[in-house]
Amino acid sequence: MNEQFRQALSVIETLKRHGHEAYFVGGAVRDYILQRPIGDIDIATSAHPQEVMAIFPKTVPVGIAHGTVMVIERGISYEVTTFRKEGRYEDYRRPKDVTFVRSLYEDLQRRDFTMNAIAMNEHGEMIDPFGGIEALKQRMIETVGDAAERFNEDALRMMRALRFVSQLGFSLSPNTKQAIMQYGHLLQHIAVERIAVEFEKLLLGPFMSKAIELFIETNLFLYLPELATKKGELAQLGASSLVPAHRIEAWARLASVAHFQNQQLKKWKLPNHLIRDVSICLKALEHIRSFEDWTIDALYKYGPYIPHIERTRAALYGDEPHVSLLMKQWEALPIRDRKELAINGHDLLALFERKSGPWLAEMIENMERAVLHRQVENEKEKLKEWAVCNQKRENNC
Repeated sequence: MNEQFRQALSVIETLKRHGHEAYFVGGAVRDYILQRPIGDIDIATSAHPQEVMAIFPKTVPVGIAHGTVMVIERGISYEVTTFRKEGRYEDYRRPKDVTFVRSLYEDLQRRDFTMNAIAMNEHGEMIDPFGGIEALKQRMIETVGDAAERFNEDALRMMRALRFVSQLGFSLSPNTKQAIMQYGHLLQHIAVERIAVEFEKLLLGPFMSKAIELFIETNLFLYLPELATKKGELAQLGASSLVPAHRIEAWARLASVAHFQNQQLKKWKLPNHLIRDVSICLKALEHIRSFEDWTIDALYKYGPYIPHIERTRAALYGDEPHVSLLMKQWEALPIRDRKELAINGHDLLALFERKSGPWLAEMIENMERAVLHRQVENEKEKLKEWAVCNQKRENNC
């Protein structure tokens, strides 16, 4: 058992001391078995939410209606959720109600995939009633129980299945794959925001190409915003072996191959700041293509976005990214932002004893370019001299 689980043992032990069952569950257990980095540690228990809150001094009822209480132990937060079974699902996404139970088996039975339905006790022993460990050995994603039933309960599970393909490089079991092909249309009932979260994780996975291939093969792409007519473009997206390092790159790459503008990105209900950043990357790609290289002006204009733009460019054109070299070139520029100019608008107004107007903006822009291209040093007095010369249009100054 690794250090993260050992740190969380006190929560398990405290619950057991009070007469309750408690186990580690979910993605942390799966990733521990796979020897992957572990994220948040979740705990399932026979204790009801009010009992959990009575036992631990620091708790937050983050999802008490569904049995989840956040327990804060030694400054670390753990989600502690009561064993539960779920009632009839509504809208192909959420159960109408949940019932708290005292059985670990019933709790594991409600989960999506067998690899996520493994529990671990305080001794590091695995409880695996649905063959999740064998599925991990076989590198197979399969549902707990009947795949058709699982996807009719929660259609988003189909997106999760392909997201796990992208993250883990696993394959879909035949039954799971067939059910996705049969029930993919149910995604039409799922909120776009939830689909976008899973699709973004898919785009960022190290096995994204494999997932995109399955995305096309199962026809799941037909039910995503603006992608129904983009089969060829999606195939192009999956052709690159370069994995996006950031969500900006993931969406910029998709937008580029699918010819998305802001209006298409908005249909994914993405945050405005992300749409803005993707738009900047797309404009930069056009800029670079026009000049066939990173010019001084491009380096200056896109500065902090250079890594995202360059990795996206390299993926789209089958090149090697040159991020380090470009960042060194950017850092070596005389200025990297207009705010770094040694002179400002107030200085120029005082120098020329004139009122503000279009002339001022034009002069600052010209000065900015002159400094950038090393036609004048970024020194206050020299910039004043340059400004006077520029104003007089004296070429021999």
